Amino acid sequence: MPQLRSEIAVYDHVRPEDDESVERAVYRVVGTADESATLLRVGDADGRRVNTGELVTVDRDALDGFERADNPDGNRPAGETVAGFLRDFRWQIRMFAAGLRARPVASLAAIALVVVGHQGHRVLSVPESWLTAVYFLGVFGVVYLGARGG
Repeated sequence: MPQLRSEIAVYDHVRPEDDESVERAVYRVVGTADESATLLRVGDADGRRVNTGELVTVDRDALDGFERADNPDGNRPAGETVAGFLRDFRWQIRMFAAGLRARPVASLAAIALVVVGHQGHRVLSVPESWLTAVYFLGVFGVVYLGARGG
């Protein structure tokens, strides 16, 4: 496949056909030069996504021993995708709560503003627009404190 050598571009995905010097896997092209190409291993031999950080530099001539490959990012099983989302979401909630716990007084004040802004019309005789402003101030405070962390 002599054409692959001249057509290769950053973000293309390739796999070695029979080259013993490079592990049989899926690689993303992350750099090109006149005489070489830098590849990042992003998939295993079966084309499933892996995160190795392994970089390989090959001569342009060696690309004759490679073939085009599919991007492994789009072929994760649905169960794996859902499990990853839930794991990440749970971690984000924990970090948000840790951010609130890092500044307990400010967090309680922000939560109090949310409650007053949301339920204040029951006990306070102030314009609705004031309560709306208090509510959003409290929401922004909670978000700021939770996202900012400790």
